Amino acid sequence: MIKILVDSSSDYSPEEIRQKGYLFVPVTISIGENSYVDGVDLERNAFFELLIHGADFPKTAQPSPQAFLEHFQKIKRDGDEVICILLSSELSGTCQSALLAKNMVEYDGIHIVDSLSATFCIKILADHAASLIRQGFGAARIVAELERLKSRVKVVAALNTLEYLQKGGRIGKATAAIGEMANIKPVITVTKEGGIGVLGKCIGKNKAISFIVKHLEELSPDTAFPVYSIFSYGTDNCEKFEEKLAEKNIPITQRLQIGATIGSHIGPEAFGLIFVEK
Repeated sequence: MIKILVDSSSDYSPEEIRQKGYLFVPVTISIGENSYVDGVDLERNAFFELLIHGADFPKTAQPSPQAFLEHFQKIKRDGDEVICILLSSELSGTCQSALLAKNMVEYDGIHIVDSLSATFCIKILADHAASLIRQGFGAARIVAELERLKSRVKVVAALNTLEYLQKGGRIGKATAAIGEMANIKPVITVTKEGGIGVLGKCIGKNKAISFIVKHLEELSPDTAFPVYSIFSYGTDNCEKFEEKLAEKNIPITQRLQIGATIGSHIGPEAFGLIFVEK
């Protein structure tokens, strides 16, 4: 049997993980003296309330090799295979922890895919892998298909504030202050190398929406795959964005809320789209 393993940066709900039967490795989030298991004991809106109103900025800790080891040992005992689809190695050491655990187990039935992405981009890859398993494909072929597909999975998102990029150390205080005064809404993406890149710096929310819609028209989402609108906390901006997409006949499969791993850096009222490029 081929199993699928994801980490909590994939932003699956606990219910969906159970329904799909995926194996799950969580990220730990520390806020002040309190620690939470991402995707398990910290509801998303509650997390954003802590982010906005709390005195301490959240810190995330990548899963240890031990967190993967327990899953891998069982996979080996049962004679199964597992495909692990994990947070970009440019953003976290999660893949490295998984590789260390695989080396400890010494079992060829463990396959590790560096998504070179995050959040619901991983969901698209994992759900596609599950579809291929149901069709009877072998693990090696599925991994090869994921390696081809992952460069086409795109995320484009507009941030409502620069405050949390600054708090997370991604930009300096001066840059954040100037950006806030100018009402700059950066439009970000995940680069082909798996890091965070800036596509544009727009003055105001409406220009950010127009910028993303124009970008989407150039890339053209592949409707054979899901198209997810995404938001962090508060849906007003996302709803306005979806109205513009509807005007351009870009269909949305589902609206999904980003979790803590990525949400801590982008802050409230962020919005965007995750899709597969044609």
